[in-house]
Amino acid sequence: MTAADPTLSATPARTAGELLAVVPDRVWLALVVLAIGLALAFLVGVINRRLLIRAGVPEAIEGTTFERTAREFDTSTVRIVAKLSTYFIVAVTVLVAFTVAEVRYVDLFWADVAAFVPRLFVAVLVLIVGVVLGDKAELLVAERLRGIKLPEVGVLPTLVKYSVVYVAALIALGQVGVQILALVVLLAAYSFAVVLLTALATKDLLAAGAAGVFLLLRQPYGIGDEVRVAGQRGIVQEVDLFVTHVETDDGEHVLPNHAVFRDGIVLIRE
Repeated sequence: MTAADPTLSATPARTAGELLAVVPDRVWLALVVLAIGLALAFLVGVINRRLLIRAGVPEAIEGTTFERTAREFDTSTVRIVAKLSTYFIVAVTVLVAFTVAEVRYVDLFWADVAAFVPRLFVAVLVLIVGVVLGDKAELLVAERLRGIKLPEVGVLPTLVKYSVVYVAALIALGQVGVQILALVVLLAAYSFAVVLLTALATKDLLAAGAAGVFLLLRQPYGIGDEVRVAGQRGIVQEVDLFVTHVETDDGEHVLPNHAVFRDGIVLIRE
């Protein structure tokens, strides 16, 4: 038997060592930065998710359209926000790693990309928060107006929702570089449209509210009074800012206050 040539057995090890020696130190440093950044991104995502849960965010946004949509995709708003922070750190880490590795094409775009990535993160976060707040505002307004039996009321929750979303969208667009002047013009046009449409859609509601203020201040009639209104005779059951409830023999009548104020109501005293 012949002894194995030590130079042959050492060749693979020597080759690997030579290959490692060829790799520049900046590439190793870039890999270390990338590994640390990925670990930090995962840790930040977990911490953000726990902080949002402890802050009661899931309970606060329960029932919103955005949350229900997220649940349909087997996720949640809290998870989306936490993952968004994770992806942001990953993107920054990759850019830093490329810079450390001295990749030339990154140097050409570093200034623009480094400034754009944080703005993009803020824009997406603002948009998500705006949609969630819009949904929550819609639910709150609808809950507050549930007792008002007027058809015009139904447009107010939707109007509030899209107003919040619209403002959030404008802020998000401003973050990604859309001209401020254009945003101001759009916001002014939207505000004018909202005021105009609100006045047209809720003119009866506003009239009822104005009449209701007068009736509540003067109190020409109250709960339990017998009255005659619109050819019907009954007992006043409830008076609020917008409507008056009158119980008659054939049922309960819900009368807008502006109709009561315009047509008059006869207080019966026996």
